[in-house]
Amino acid sequence: MSARVLTVVQARTGSTRLPGKVLRPVLGRPVLSLMLERVARADLSGSIVVATTEDPEDDAIVQLAQDDGFAVFRGSTDDVLDRHYQAARKHDVDWVVKIPSDCPLIDPAVIDTVLAEAASGSADFVSNLHPPSWPDGNDVEAMSIEALEVAWREASTTAEREHTTPFLWDNPDRFEVVNVSWDRDLSMSHRWVLDYPEDLEFIAEVFEALYPSDPAFGVEAVLRLLEDRPGLADRNAHLAGVNWYRHHLDELSTVRADETRLAPGEDA
Repeated sequence: MSARVLTVVQARTGSTRLPGKVLRPVLGRPVLSLMLERVARADLSGSIVVATTEDPEDDAIVQLAQDDGFAVFRGSTDDVLDRHYQAARKHDVDWVVKIPSDCPLIDPAVIDTVLAEAASGSADFVSNLHPPSWPDGNDVEAMSIEALEVAWREASTTAEREHTTPFLWDNPDRFEVVNVSWDRDLSMSHRWVLDYPEDLEFIAEVFEALYPSDPAFGVEAVLRLLEDRPGLADRNAHLAGVNWYRHHLDELSTVRADETRLAPGEDA
């Protein structure tokens, strides 16, 4: 990819469901450290910056990122769109890639697939989750710096500011939006994202099984592991399909109700 790329991994320690989740140990390392290693294995990820908040509790994320050799940007806690834009302004880039830190099992090859699509055309926004098809936790969203700046200037709703990209994919009349779909749809059945204690148990067992022999393991390796260990997916199966969309369906014009579900015990 000849374009200049900045991959932003947004991370913070604040979490009501699993406090400090990205710092939890897996294989003796913080899970964020393992994830950053995987992002860096992608050939097209370009420069990588960890975008965290100015809250003192996130000093630990800054230290981890710097110890691992990654750049850091500190910005708004709640306005994550502003955090991405301000981080991008520190770099001379053409494309900004958004990957949340709750995706430690992200496949480096999937990152490259999305970014290759971005490089091949004239799109303003390219992702693999609108609509979703990949196992939840392989989230890659790439936007031109020009499109990001428009969103930063004009986005006004809580969902648009907190989740960075909805303004882009919810305005297909203004932006060229491209989706990289998979040959299967496992988005509502396979949950590989980190948000609850059960997710951490699942992710830890996957890393323990695959990482020692193949640190760059991908989607297909995880699927083979699930076939070999039928009970593994049961750890967080009750949370499959639970994502942030569920609280904003009335605000999102291009997300369907069947692309999300409530967590057990949640009220609509």
